[in-house]
Amino acid sequence: MAKRKTGKGSSKSKAPAKRKVAAKAKKTVRPAAKAAPKKAPAPKKVIAPKKVVASKKAVAPKKAPASRKVAAPKPLGRPGLRRSVKSRTSVTRLAAPRPVSHKTALAAHNIYERDLDRTPANYAALTPLQFIERTASVYPDHLALIHGERRQTWAETYARCRRLASALVKVGIGVGDTVAIMAPNIPEMYEAHFGVPMSGGVLNSLNTRLDAAMVAFIIDHSETKVLLVDREYHRVVTEALAIAKTQPLVVDIDDPECEDRAQIGDTTWEEFIADGDPDFAWAYPSDEWNAITLNYTSGTTGNPKGVVYSHRGATLSSYGNATQWPIGLHPVYLWTLPMFHCNGWCFPWTLALVAGTSVCLRRPAAKPIFDALADNDVSHMCGAPIIMQLIIGATDAERRPLGRKVEFMTAASPPPAAVLEALEKQNFRVTHVYGLTEVYGPATICSWHQEWDALPAHDRARLKARQGVRYAAQDGVTVMDPTTMKEVPRDGTTMGEVMFRGNITMKGYLKNPTATRDAFAGGWFHSGDLGVMHEDGYIELRDRSKDIIISGGENISTIEVEGVIIAHPAVANAAVVAKPDEKWGETPCAFVMLKPGAAASAEDIIAHCRANLAGFKCPRHVVFRDLPMTSTGKVQKYVLREWAKAA
Repeated sequence: MAKRKTGKGSSKSKAPAKRKVAAKAKKTVRPAAKAAPKKAPAPKKVIAPKKVVASKKAVAPKKAPASRKVAAPKPLGRPGLRRSVKSRTSVTRLAAPRPVSHKTALAAHNIYERDLDRTPANYAALTPLQFIERTASVYPDHLALIHGERRQTWAETYARCRRLASALVKVGIGVGDTVAIMAPNIPEMYEAHFGVPMSGGVLNSLNTRLDAAMVAFIIDHSETKVLLVDREYHRVVTEALAIAKTQPLVVDIDDPECEDRAQIGDTTWEEFIADGDPDFAWAYPSDEWNAITLNYTSGTTGNPKGVVYSHRGATLSSYGNATQWPIGLHPVYLWTLPMFHCNGWCFPWTLALVAGTSVCLRRPAAKPIFDALADNDVSHMCGAPIIMQLIIGATDAERRPLGRKVEFMTAASPPPAAVLEALEKQNFRVTHVYGLTEVYGPATICSWHQEWDALPAHDRARLKARQGVRYAAQDGVTVMDPTTMKEVPRDGTTMGEVMFRGNITMKGYLKNPTATRDAFAGGWFHSGDLGVMHEDGYIELRDRSKDIIISGGENISTIEVEGVIIAHPAVANAAVVAKPDEKWGETPCAFVMLKPGAAASAEDIIAHCRANLAGFKCPRHVVFRDLPMTSTGKVQKYVLREWAKAA
């Protein structure tokens, strides 16, 4: 089938000239690392100059007092090699000293900076692509992917990723080119996390709930060269391509598990990768700071921003997942968290690192979740609070007994005590994490202390609701006054802005230097989240800066009010936003979803709040209705704020 050409090359079988790939190579080629800046060789003949006039631009070495004689340093050489005094004191004098670089000056005085350069023998750029190479070699027959009736080993998955990379190179994809994908949690989505960066390209995973205008904006803004798309999204993609200025090559993913599908592109995934080489000699990135993926923010206040991840950050975030969470070797992981969201919190790469098995799920619902858990003996999963609600609210017909305890990592809203207790009874153990797109997903974790297990359920929930401490690969997380950039007291009450810095913080926003500069002001990434710091250093969110309610001059945390409402026995979920008020400025307005078959009135909810909150924090209005959610399970509060104005 004919393929459209992309901007950087034709559909010929050889790679572009800028990529040098060894012919017929069977093993991964690791290119030589960047050569370190050349250092000045140790002088063979050196004398101490009588006078040196230091250049203002150069950093001059410290001089001894004029009255003292300074012996020239001994020249470096092989042991046993003697040099005459005469040879060390005869040197051509220069009219003016050369500027000395910091590295050269350091090498002259630090023995550990001499002749100890980076070489291919002792340095390779960090990249999560090495994980699948190793696992496919060590555990080739271990199961990597499960999807419906489909079973795929690590050796098969690695070969398919290399085929994808090879096919992309043949159509002109190289370093710095964007390859977008719109797909649910299916094997092709997983393979793209390796195959695209193996080609040198940058993977942009599109949110499957975006409208056509937003998809078109992202295609244009990211200069997409190839678009990989599941046929379920044929309508929105067809409409987006009709209005986008950029016209990428479109490759269809024809998943048999998809019910509503229609052809969009010129070729299918299987046809496309069939033209690729399963032994493609992909190369490590020339620099670990190179981009590996692109993730767009939600864009609730305008066009979304493109968050750029590096190979280095993705690698270290993957190591963080594997070391901060009890995941071990060969976990069985259920995909309910969308892989398009922060690249599935970097778990596609983490699972390759630990040789795990991915159980794919196109669309999470109570019965498919329990079937997948029970049939595949799942050990780990990640999900938003909405997934917890699906599990807790499952009917007896949907629920199945679990063969072992399931580790459940969750983010977004802190799990209330009632939710944690219900999950524990069903053999789930919850770990609470916190992060943003800009920090590769989870960047803090509520690291658990064994002695906390002996506490009552309510106290355990109170501790587990905290967002916790930094991931090991992150240099720092703190709560600061954004005006003074000083850390708030560790008293659990003084609010400030949560800030991050370190290895698992984004490179920046694509084509948006102003936003990048503002986000990194003061040497920290500003999250926009408000929180407190406890005495033990654990942080706890109080609200998004834009979600905080200011009533009569007092700050009200919507998270606190929501936690109280959700604890009501009839409530399944709740969200609280500010409602304009002539007297108080703003007052809390609660939107409440009741459990199936449960009943409660607005007066019941308000009375429950008054029994557990200060009076000014209690909602004045209660609206019973379904909550608008994002594809990652977060409540769309900007929608609720509009509804509250009319309530």
